[in-house]
Amino acid sequence: MTFPDLPSRLRMVREQIAAAQRRAGVDHPVRIVAVTKTFGPDAVRAAVEAGLDAVGENRVQEALDKQDSLSGLRVEWHLIGSLQQNKARRAAGRFALIHSVDRLALATELNRRTADGPRQAVLVQVNCSGEPQKGGVEPAEAAALLDAIRTCERLEVRGLMTMAALTDDAARQRTAFAMLRRLRDALVRDGHALPELSMGMSGDFEAAVEEGATMVRLGTILFGGRDA
Repeated sequence: MTFPDLPSRLRMVREQIAAAQRRAGVDHPVRIVAVTKTFGPDAVRAAVEAGLDAVGENRVQEALDKQDSLSGLRVEWHLIGSLQQNKARRAAGRFALIHSVDRLALATELNRRTADGPRQAVLVQVNCSGEPQKGGVEPAEAAALLDAIRTCERLEVRGLMTMAALTDDAARQRTAFAMLRRLRDALVRDGHALPELSMGMSGDFEAAVEEGATMVRLGTILFGGRDA
């Protein structure tokens, strides 16, 4: 295996997830999306060999190149980075889940570019950190966006995604995750089916799990540092 420490790192992460769930008193499954951005195809192979079944990429072209070179590999490809509207044509139908739909124009273009057949699964990204440089619909506008996306018959909204502020302040991290969970719960009460909460990365995933994450997006903690 090209990443010899990956199995032991993955065991540690799973133990941390289990401990976080015990602290929170929850036991729902938490899926690990291995973030392979900027690493070569060998990282994807290593993730699968270690027992992971989903990988996350930030850039459409980088992901498509890896998909083409690993066409026989059984793994789900997730697009976790921001998606430009002019890239929707290339992304539609190529990812099991797109985590970063944050505006109706993007959803409409994805809907238009998705072929008849299985619907394109997406998450609605919400900006719960308050940082203007981060993507995501404002929490107060999420309900309206979800209502509007209901007209996109080729899309299936599976849940919500957020990123916490880039900080070591655990309280600020937790605030963003708790906000997304409360928002999801309110939207579910209003009739939206949103089973997935994609939140938490290498530096803050334990707080995200305690606040109800069903998916965590982990790169550095599994593969080590990267150059970009």
